[in-house]
Amino acid sequence: MSSSYRTPGLIITDHEFQLPLDHTDPHSRSITVFAREVARPDGQERPFLVFFQGGPGFEAPRPLTAQQPAWLPRALQDFRVLLLDQRGTGRSSPIGLLSGMTPAEQAAYLRHFRADSIVRDAEAIRQALGVERWSVLGQSFGGFCVTTYLSSAPEGLREAFITGGLPALGHHPDEVYHATYARVLERNKRFYERYPQNRQRVTELLTYLEGEDVRLPGGDRLTARRFRQLGHLLGMSDGLERLHYLLESPFTSPAFLYDVQSALSFGRNPVYAVLHEACWADACISGWSAQRVMPEAFAAPEMLTGEMVFPWMFEEYAALRPLRDAAELLAREPWGALYDATRLRKNSVPLAAAVYAEDMYVERSFSEETAALIGGARVWLTNEYEHDGLRVDGERVLGRLIDLTRGGV
Repeated sequence: MSSSYRTPGLIITDHEFQLPLDHTDPHSRSITVFAREVARPDGQERPFLVFFQGGPGFEAPRPLTAQQPAWLPRALQDFRVLLLDQRGTGRSSPIGLLSGMTPAEQAAYLRHFRADSIVRDAEAIRQALGVERWSVLGQSFGGFCVTTYLSSAPEGLREAFITGGLPALGHHPDEVYHATYARVLERNKRFYERYPQNRQRVTELLTYLEGEDVRLPGGDRLTARRFRQLGHLLGMSDGLERLHYLLESPFTSPAFLYDVQSALSFGRNPVYAVLHEACWADACISGWSAQRVMPEAFAAPEMLTGEMVFPWMFEEYAALRPLRDAAELLAREPWGALYDATRLRKNSVPLAAAVYAEDMYVERSFSEETAALIGGARVWLTNEYEHDGLRVDGERVLGRLIDLTRGGV
């Protein structure tokens, strides 16, 4: 199903595809996967660039203007863009709370929402649209999807671009979290050096939360460990400032409570919490890795945690509670392989990747190892940007990657 319409400077076509939940089972139930095609009026015949969003569990950005997202103007010079709402997100069949299912049934359903299934969706869509080959752009988790694509179906790819998302091949999630915890500690240090008054303010707040039953607007209790999760902001270009200004508000004010709730909105996209560790699990069991390997340094109450998911969240976040037992089952799941190292070594698809030198979410050293393994990969290592470089300076970042694949640099 497709429908087209115009917005200023753009022609947009909405596509819906009915695809199997389990691509390996011809009798599998069907789900809807949505993709939005965006083109300039004079660019409707240009080759496709498919965008894989970060996450897991977040839909593609919405083209608010011909200039947003920031990388769109550069993309539309060469391509028409296909913004994929990965299965379970946006206008694709939502996951929700899977009510009416047992925990085992919920877990069995959720097993089909990792990068391997997303790539199979993309291949089915490519064939349905009659496209011989297309280009792909992956941001963060979207880069994991692109690497899976290069492993499983490179024949469908013309070229590939990755920003802040080369995965850690050959490393258990424990190794990943050891590395990212070190980055988070460094960001805590940077935060408190820039805003030294916030150390005492955070300590006072955490003491207050331990002794008082503070409720967020949605009804959940704001606990100290839940507040500490705001450290996930510190890896973005504006993250230190966002957290600083959030802390300026009185702790009992509606503004403070609404801002905290908004910044910790795991309930909107539950698949993020349920499958976050699974997206790192390449032929292994994650076993609540972030919880198990947390360094002793985080015993200091003012140390804020980062992009980690913990089992206690499925109790304290009411929106996640219906998936608690399924999440426990998935933490013990022996996941299959996401990548094929042998095939990646033989890669012939032009690939360019931006690796952010101080990335708090995707460890630089692992990304460089993966890039060295992939045949023909070209890397732009830069400390000019944080993890959100594509968002803050997308025209330059994407332009650089296009030039790298085509010999312009």
